[in-house]
Amino acid sequence: MWNDFGTFVLAKMLQFDSIYPVEVGESLGLFHALEWINDMQFDNIDFVLDFKTTTDAFNTHRIDISELGSIIDACWNLFATSFTISRVEFSRRQANVAAHALAREATSIASPVIY
Repeated sequence: MWNDFGTFVLAKMLQFDSIYPVEVGESLGLFHALEWINDMQFDNIDFVLDFKTTTDAFNTHRIDISELGSIIDACWNLFATSFTISRVEFSRRQANVAAHALAREATSIASPVIY
């Protein structure tokens, strides 16, 4: 998480027990991030994803009965009820070096880590 001045504030890494397609893993990551930030009662957060398919699925909010659609729907419901001035947006992986480094590190953790 970054503040309005572009300064790093918080990050949380989780490891999933299964291997998922990229769009499902990214949407699960978004869901867990929404839950975490909601638990801390933060708002005015920009959630930045580096997988455009997931970002587009979230922002278009169309009916999708796939596994991805179910996760996106859960994300959207949590987002709509808990965040008033936040947004989910896309940023190329190359533009988000810190998030990419954390994602690589997450493959070697055994339990959640908060930085």
